[in-house]
Amino acid sequence: MYFQDTIAAISTPLGSSGIGMVRLSGNDAINIANKVFVSPKGKKIGDDSHVVRYGYVVNPNTGNKIDEVLVSFMRAPLTYTREDVVEFNCHGGIIPLREVLSVLLMNGARLAEPGEFTRRAFLNGRIDLAQAEAVIDIINSRTEASLKAAMHQVQGALSEKINEIMEVVLDVLAQLEAAVDFSDEDVEILPRVELGLKINDVLQRVLVLLNEWESGRVLRDGVRTTIIGRPNVGKSSLLNALLREKRCIVTSAPGTTRDVIEETISINGIPIIIHDTAGIRHPESEAEQMGVEFARKSLLEAELVLFVVDSSEHLGKEDVEIGKELKNKKAILVLNKSDLPKKLNKKELEDIYDFKKTTKISATKGEGIKELEEAMGNAVFSGGANFAENVLLTNVRHKKSLVKTRDGLRETQKALKENESEEFVVVPLRDAAEGLGEIIGKVTDEDLLDRIFSRFCIGK
Repeated sequence: MYFQDTIAAISTPLGSSGIGMVRLSGNDAINIANKVFVSPKGKKIGDDSHVVRYGYVVNPNTGNKIDEVLVSFMRAPLTYTREDVVEFNCHGGIIPLREVLSVLLMNGARLAEPGEFTRRAFLNGRIDLAQAEAVIDIINSRTEASLKAAMHQVQGALSEKINEIMEVVLDVLAQLEAAVDFSDEDVEILPRVELGLKINDVLQRVLVLLNEWESGRVLRDGVRTTIIGRPNVGKSSLLNALLREKRCIVTSAPGTTRDVIEETISINGIPIIIHDTAGIRHPESEAEQMGVEFARKSLLEAELVLFVVDSSEHLGKEDVEIGKELKNKKAILVLNKSDLPKKLNKKELEDIYDFKKTTKISATKGEGIKELEEAMGNAVFSGGANFAENVLLTNVRHKKSLVKTRDGLRETQKALKENESEEFVVVPLRDAAEGLGEIIGKVTDEDLLDRIFSRFCIGK
């Protein structure tokens, strides 16, 4: 990858739309853009920065007009990449976007790699690595709450916390290394008790961030939730009720659902990824058998289970067998068809499994759905979670690096308490500093950057 090249890519999803964008970034962006852009008033790109020009993209070899466009020009360093950037706002069809990109590539641009625009923003110092990773979280946000968390991170909220911790760690490390390097001289450093207090303070800050990991992970990735139950208890009707639309086919015939249907809803800002599954029973056909196998696989992978039973019927053998499969699962017992006369004795099921919560609903009439949603939110976060104010750790890479920092700080504490020489104290403290540097990109390698930015789409 050559960062002196000028890169180009389509930066909007391919498909029919009102507007599509082709982005150009690099030292030669102005020159390449002017080769293909023609203004009716004869104006060139680059005369003024952060302006929009109207005109046409033209193939300079043939003189043929490709598309009518608005062109935005931004001169470095006040751009996304801190390079000269030109953005062609075209008509949003696949053909005009590809033709505009093609003519830019023919005139000196190189097709961008996935995430290369954001990678350049990082390498050019506009954002750190944690902020760069937050860009993909913004793009992939499933709820308003997850979007806010990603925006906090891209604006530097996590980076600020990490930098504050790192400043203290590096200060202590500098004092200890000075004592090692100049052991023959009388170098003054803070008393070990004070150094220990500083290490304990930053350790507590690291622990606070790590304690927020589960909230951040859930907010970013969502909660895998499976609707399970025997045939005809109303699982698909429940999914329709949660979605507030008729997503699933519902009939009185058992075994209608054969495949796992996945949808995402938001409950109190939490993305809930719901799987509607086939009814679990002894299958009567090969297709139904595959559906039951998919249902059991979904149950195995679920973080939250909605176990649906028909409260208008007596407890069945299949209900009992499913209840026994919920071992070590966080499950809510959903008593459906509450609008019909009750025949079920729920105590029989509760004797089999200690459910997180029991709710009564009528999926077809929409009764009890809000109470069920509240129970689902509480099952994920007992007591709730403050997404708005907390700096949340959402990235598993960040978590691993912070665990490395935590362990290094604990080893440093131990070495200080046992009055080890400075040579032995600095080793774990260097590990702690390295873990912090990995998060914000002060300690990186090409393989790490390749792994991170390969998850981005081309054009971002």
